[in-house]
Amino acid sequence: MDKALSPEVMPDAKGMFGEYGGQEIPPQLKAVMDEITEAYYRIRQTEAFQNELRSLLKHYVGRPSPIYFCKRLSEKCGGANIYLKREDLNHTGAHKINHCLGEALLAKSMGKTKVLAETGAGQHGVALATACALMGIPCEIHMGEIDIEKEHPNVMRMKVLGATVVPVSRGTRTLKDAVDSAFEEYLKDPKNFLYAIGSVVGPHPFPMMVRDFQQIVGEEAREQIQEMTGKLPDMVTACVGGGSNAIGLFTAFFGDENVRIVGVEPSGKGLDTPDHAATITKGKPGVLHGFRCYLLQNDSGEPLPVYSIASGLDYPGVGPQHSYLKDLGRVEYVSATDEECLEAFVALSRLEGIIPALESAHAVAYAMKIAPELPGKNILVNLSGRGDKDLDFVVNRLKL
Repeated sequence: MDKALSPEVMPDAKGMFGEYGGQEIPPQLKAVMDEITEAYYRIRQTEAFQNELRSLLKHYVGRPSPIYFCKRLSEKCGGANIYLKREDLNHTGAHKINHCLGEALLAKSMGKTKVLAETGAGQHGVALATACALMGIPCEIHMGEIDIEKEHPNVMRMKVLGATVVPVSRGTRTLKDAVDSAFEEYLKDPKNFLYAIGSVVGPHPFPMMVRDFQQIVGEEAREQIQEMTGKLPDMVTACVGGGSNAIGLFTAFFGDENVRIVGVEPSGKGLDTPDHAATITKGKPGVLHGFRCYLLQNDSGEPLPVYSIASGLDYPGVGPQHSYLKDLGRVEYVSATDEECLEAFVALSRLEGIIPALESAHAVAYAMKIAPELPGKNILVNLSGRGDKDLDFVVNRLKL
């Protein structure tokens, strides 16, 4: 692996991935973040923490999640063989539980009295509410009103699990505004609260910490795909909003020069319209929510309103490590439209009996699109979540 990409040396001591990341925050909050960083470095090395996390991932989450060969979908597309890393089979239905358990264990060890978070599609909210219920820690989830209406099943799950769901009515009433709202609540008592960020975004140490907890996805997948096919995949791909599921898969393959790595952003109604959230494709470096990254912004540096059919992808920024990987050229970043996403959602459901999250369907859409150009090659897609939460929306949208 290129030393510059090694998790052992990236980020640097200031939380920087090249020119991205860091702590663009007030001095009083920096002290709190440094305390979290110190606690994380200390706790993650202990045998007790590692043993408890490993046990929960195996016996509670159900890891390892399997690899599945999509025979009928591959035949329909022609060309490449399409494989799925089945994170949708995890307890709570997505990859989010991997880092939520880690964050909840950290909060418990630090003696925090409440855990706060934002959520878009609701998967992070459900996973964190689950982990907090398990640890016996109060949980408060901030969610945009549009997403609450769209993702009703996940809202009900959070409430049943005992979490307080706070509707956010400001701005676009979606993910970015939910982050703002949760962060404001966190600032009321950062000493006793922990803001459990839901992706590889935010000020250091969160991009590093969430990546570390998600690396298990790629570590498992790299071993499993070789057992199944006798070789490494020719391509790995995942959807990218904030970027946690993607970085979880990609990290294990950075050192494999022959493995093409592709992140798929949401191009919504088209890159030539304002209705997309293709941050890396159309953005430029800026500062958002306490860190530096590629950002969809106006001439004044303010975040632009963004849009995606997938609530978990409509974020104007992206993880700092993804921003760095874009500049290095190690990862290609492409996009898929709403219509391509919906086509993939239906195709995977009807050909393989697997209903994907709309977020994950963006990556499936790209695999379907590129497969005819790669005869005999193997594509590994991170199916980061299941689509139960999206059923009402898709049925109404497509009039099924």
